[in-house]
Amino acid sequence: MERTLTKTPVVARREPGILSLTWPIFIELLLQMLVGNADQAMVGQFDPNGVGAIGNANQITSLVLLVFSVICTASTILVSQYLGAEDHKRVNETYTVSLLVNGCFGLLIGGLLIAFCGPIFTLMQVPAEILDRACLYLRIIGGGMVFQSVYLTFTAFFRSNQMMKESMIVAVVMNLLNIGGNAVLIGGAFGLPAMGVAGAALSSDISRVVGVVLIAVLFRRRFGPVLSLKLLRPFPADQLKRLLRIGIPAGGESISYNLSQVCIQSICNLFAIFVINTRVYANMFATVTYMFGSAISQAAQVMVARLMGAERIDDVDRLVKRTLLASLAISGLMSVVLLVFCRPLLGLFTQDTQVLDLFQLIMVVEIPLELGRAVNMTMCRALQACGDIRFPITICIFSAWLTAALGGFILAVPMGMGLVGLWIAMACDECLRALLFLWRWHSRAWCRKHLLSL
Repeated sequence: MERTLTKTPVVARREPGILSLTWPIFIELLLQMLVGNADQAMVGQFDPNGVGAIGNANQITSLVLLVFSVICTASTILVSQYLGAEDHKRVNETYTVSLLVNGCFGLLIGGLLIAFCGPIFTLMQVPAEILDRACLYLRIIGGGMVFQSVYLTFTAFFRSNQMMKESMIVAVVMNLLNIGGNAVLIGGAFGLPAMGVAGAALSSDISRVVGVVLIAVLFRRRFGPVLSLKLLRPFPADQLKRLLRIGIPAGGESISYNLSQVCIQSICNLFAIFVINTRVYANMFATVTYMFGSAISQAAQVMVARLMGAERIDDVDRLVKRTLLASLAISGLMSVVLLVFCRPLLGLFTQDTQVLDLFQLIMVVEIPLELGRAVNMTMCRALQACGDIRFPITICIFSAWLTAALGGFILAVPMGMGLVGLWIAMACDECLRALLFLWRWHSRAWCRKHLLSL
């Protein structure tokens, strides 16, 4: 019995390629975007005000998910490195501590959302006509937040073991269940009462409960009884410290970037409504390119961490360079395709000539922006996986706020360049950070990091 608690079964298999790990993550990210839009569209058919209520609530839940990513990102990196180093006892400790901590985070944050949703939405100046709906939706979502935190933690474990297809399959089941639940609960079906936004929230919670059960059972079947409260006696405080030392800077980088985007949106709101609409459309089209870059960088992060744990430095360098070339090639190609076909594609959504003309200009600037972002996502996650934790967050904070936010304001407002000025500033930010990340990688400072000895 003692052996099964301290040793993770490892199946001998050929090391997968980067693209074979990328496409399941890409599908997961794509499903998240499509299902999120489907929720609001399905509610809008029965309650137009419910769309705004869910939209405001989702701004809060998006920030909450970044809190869970602190432990998820750290556990992904740590487990991958321990697997590379073949330290299975530490792997199992990391599994158990990560689940415990993120489960506690889920309970705490869920309670805060339930108790303080009113003051939060009042601070956000949510209109009175949708305030009650927004609070109802967020309270129900908050009640199921612990299931979301646990589900995301299990997903991190599967990715650490390079089992992206398993978590993708669970994600597909969850999202199909969510859409089916929406169809039944939002408008009322089979004699059930129409629940509106409450039905959408309840459907999300049910899908998450089912998702947690499925992924927990799958985890047990793949790895055996590796989770045990015995691993918490005495409590492995050193493991918790490692998780927080890795996760807090990594999560801080994401939070800082997202807050800078909120600031840029506020600058955009100073202009005419067609400018604001153009930004919405531009972000919508750019999301597809962004999701691929995010997926390939997440896959690379797992592979880099495992190679670093095995001290295969030369293999790490080759892998990162190959990933970088693939990300640049595909992101560049997708950006050029968007530029060539931008008017007919956007014409499916709007015929406003002002929006179409401005969108075409934005798509020109989008090419260097996406090339820079492809480098940033790959190099940032690679450096984090190697243990170079502080450099990415330092660069992100200074560049995102000084170059993108402040530079965007100067170009857009005093210099009168509007949305094009904002996009140029964001492209400069991405390209500047790309150059700094490439310099950091070339300096090989990441070789001297020893994450497991922190």
